[in-house]
Amino acid sequence: MYESFYLRAVSPREPVGAWIRYTVEKQGGLRARGSLWVSVFDGHAGAPFMYRQSSDDLVLPAGGWIGLGDDSRFGPGVAVGRCGPARWSLRFAGEEPELRHFKQPWLYRTPLPRTKPTSPLPAARFDGKIELPGRTLQVDGWRGMVGHNWGSEHAARWIWLHGIDFREDANAWLDVALGRVLLAGRLTPWVANGAICIDGRRLRLGGLGARGLKVAESPARCSLSLPGERGLLVEAHVDTVPNCIARWRYSDPRDRPDTGDAGLDTAANSKHDGELDTASGGEHDVSNCSVAALALNVRAPGEAAIALHSAHGGAYELGVSRL
Repeated sequence: MYESFYLRAVSPREPVGAWIRYTVEKQGGLRARGSLWVSVFDGHAGAPFMYRQSSDDLVLPAGGWIGLGDDSRFGPGVAVGRCGPARWSLRFAGEEPELRHFKQPWLYRTPLPRTKPTSPLPAARFDGKIELPGRTLQVDGWRGMVGHNWGSEHAARWIWLHGIDFREDANAWLDVALGRVLLAGRLTPWVANGAICIDGRRLRLGGLGARGLKVAESPARCSLSLPGERGLLVEAHVDTVPNCIARWRYSDPRDRPDTGDAGLDTAANSKHDGELDTASGGEHDVSNCSVAALALNVRAPGEAAIALHSAHGGAYELGVSRL
């Protein structure tokens, strides 16, 4: 199994943002292992800063969600950590209740789908700082979200799209996950699950049996037509910043060889500056840009269409199986 808690935070003033992930992984019969993943994006500087580091020193902090060693923990309202040369100390808060992407609660109890997504805070504000080699980012009222997922296997293909800081509606947000899974040797059609909040109303998108979903994806851009409840249709267009995409490689825990290293890392136990993991098994190439431009067109029956634009408040992630 694996379980991840993660956050994204983006400056409201410039295309600078961070995506930070805390993960625990467990293969049958082997000791659980944790890892930290950090990507920091600057749309004016080209390639993002990237670093990953694994540890066997997993802890459950009092009142928290996950911890690694003595100096990295993540829980309600606080995320602190150290990963290689990167350090961060962040506080966050939000008024939006948790988003459970699946409408049907029983989907969180069944073997399928094998990945279970939620967002404890689909919209949040962050304060604190992020320290990098030669640079310290002062995080003052940055917008973003806090996410949580767990399962036994990643989808064969997935898309995660999050949007915040729209100029037409400062409180609007979008949070949607899409997946295709491999069943009997064939890929299923895309299925989307999530929600949009606009004008203070939260409306569900996708779900089992939803019709009209359209997807055109590449690592650099994506266009989606997302059907929603009561005839809602959201058209989303996202464009990443050229040369500002973090590229990682994920592996499914159940596919890793039975060795003393159950984590994602090779013997170096860290990856940085765009290096990819070389673990064997079910591997996925993952592209993430957390300072993407996002445009939405929201249409509901009997209502005027609403356009929303965010210059760099979009997070777009695409995962593609290598098998």
